[in-house]
Amino acid sequence: NGGGGMTLLDVRDLTVNFGVVSANLGINLDVNAGEVVGLIGPNGAGKTTFFNMVAGQYEPTSGDVIFDGRSLRGLRPHQITARGIGRTFQNIRLFTNETLLENVLVGMHSRLRSSPVAALLRLPSQRREEAEAHARAMDLLKLVRLDRFADESAGNLPYGMQRRLEMARALASQPKLLLLDEPTAGMNPNETAEMTARIGRLRDELGVTVLMADGAGHAVQRFASRL
Repeated sequence: NGGGGMTLLDVRDLTVNFGVVSANLGINLDVNAGEVVGLIGPNGAGKTTFFNMVAGQYEPTSGDVIFDGRSLRGLRPHQITARGIGRTFQNIRLFTNETLLENVLVGMHSRLRSSPVAALLRLPSQRREEAEAHARAMDLLKLVRLDRFADESAGNLPYGMQRRLEMARALASQPKLLLLDEPTAGMNPNETAEMTARIGRLRDELGVTVLMADGAGHAVQRFASRL
């Protein structure tokens, strides 16, 4: 909802089979630029499997995913990230022994331009890019209200803050489309309200289109009530 732009994601008859079992069967979905779209269903309904196909972790058995006018079939996850799709995971995947800042910087690798030689020799172009990346990472941490903890280890964060860090890391690749897999899972009503408000700000301030998997539908209902 809240979109009205051109079609950014066009999923056509998408199916994936695991042996004789179809996890997703003939999925069709359009997401317009500027929308926040909720994908609602209970655990086991195939929401994460669908995200895995869009993001390149699973190869569809049939059908196609058209993103920004181009097919994603056959692309690897890092190639899809470079095209402009970022994601978070239902089970948080952070580098728990690294700092918050380092976690976000890792998310920027697809957008960095310096060559290995420039990095090795510490050329001015590489130092400039490094400084810009650091500033951008701090901006993202500030956006999710974690900048005060930039030098803390990610593993020391409570659950809700880890969710916010994972979102900042996904945004580091400068996505056009952000896939959020159960972003409010395990949160209480106040935390859910805060997270959905933050998702709305991402759309409004960064222009990011959001596709959100939501098992119980609480986050989607919260977001809809804001409109």
